Amino acid sequence: MLLGKIVGTVVATRKEPELSGLRLLLVRELDQQWAANGKVIVAVDAVGAGEGEVVLFAAGSSARLTAATKDRPVDHVIMAIVDSVHVEGNPVYEKYQSHSED
Repeated sequence: MLLGKIVGTVVATRKEPELSGLRLLLVRELDQQWAANGKVIVAVDAVGAGEGEVVLFAAGSSARLTAATKDRPVDHVIMAIVDSVHVEGNPVYEKYQSHSED
């Protein structure tokens, strides 16, 4: 699993039938300092995430193991919305606190 931040949405009116009904979001992976790194990827939203939220997402064959993505042609799936993260007992992210980088 990877940590990422929702940075946008994708709308595709013409697509494979297996993708119908799936919401597509843009996710940028976060590093240990909570900075965006790497490229933006498209992920299927299995949990109702929204722009600006920090999420857990899976890549590769693991992305096809959720109820929403089973046997569908996807490489990334958002499977959790993060409420908080603690490293060595110290809080490094809290969803319901103001963050200047958001």
